Amino acid sequence: MSGGAGASRPALVTGAGGFIGSHLVEALVRGGWDVRCLLRYGSSGDTGFLGELPAEIRGALDIRRGDLTDAEFVADCCRGIDTVFHLGARISIPYSYVAPRDTFQVNALGTLNVIEGVRRADARRLVHVSTSEVFGSAVRVPMDEDHRLKAQSPYAASKIAADKLVESYVCSFGLPAVTVRPFNTFGPRQSPRAVISTIMEQALRGGVVRLGSLWPRRDFTYVGDTVGGFIRAAEVAEAAGGEFNLGTGRDVGIGELAAMIGDLIGTPLEIVADDRRERPADSEVSRLLSDNGRARRVLGWEPRVSLEEGLRRTLDWWRSRDASFGWADDAL
Repeated sequence: MSGGAGASRPALVTGAGGFIGSHLVEALVRGGWDVRCLLRYGSSGDTGFLGELPAEIRGALDIRRGDLTDAEFVADCCRGIDTVFHLGARISIPYSYVAPRDTFQVNALGTLNVIEGVRRADARRLVHVSTSEVFGSAVRVPMDEDHRLKAQSPYAASKIAADKLVESYVCSFGLPAVTVRPFNTFGPRQSPRAVISTIMEQALRGGVVRLGSLWPRRDFTYVGDTVGGFIRAAEVAEAAGGEFNLGTGRDVGIGELAAMIGDLIGTPLEIVADDRRERPADSEVSRLLSDNGRARRVLGWEPRVSLEEGLRRTLDWWRSRDASFGWADDAL
């Protein structure tokens, strides 16, 4: 196994203003990388969760504003870059029900633009960020990288298309790409659209906690561990062309998760199932549980933060904000 990023290596992060993107940007800058951030243009000038970073981190960033669907803009962002971390996406499953075309254009065609930008720039590595949602409900557990793919939402279909575009360029053109599949990342800065954040936000405000389906089971991975996997995927030479699951190998039901959070807060939670929060029955993914053996063997990666410790850290962050939250939509 080889690897090791040198100081001042230039990286581009798409989706840099998002939850995971902002944590990745911070880790890269602290690790000595020069970081260019691709953010979706908006008249407000908002930088998403990059605004949460310390001033010395923000001051080191090269911020570019545009759109993943603009091929020339993306190609220009890739020039002079060693490693592209591609996180930019429309990430909301409910949004994909009402805007499937926009979801596909950003997630699939936007990925094609990134791929072509990497080729034109002759970048050393593309780290393409997929999602465990591409697997659909588990047909066997734990789920390795060869688990069948099933699009149970337009969002999942758009990410499968993006994954297959990367795979096709690896096979056809030798694209130096690695695909990573995080399993339900959580932690500070995550918006209340995500289940752990919505439970904490509602619980800290008091009253009833309203959720969708309580029976699905998920493999929750702390954001610092997810980011560590991305960086290993960029550094390890033997990873090129590979696909890697980034999960803990432990799953928990949503109802159990809510009870765990209630115990941490010190108050039993009154949970109410809200039909408006439920996905269509055939679209709901019942279980996701990762087999991370390949990432352990090839990347030398393993999760270090337990679910319980990650929940404590996330709860501390929510308490520091008085359970108030302002967040940008999916940052590109």
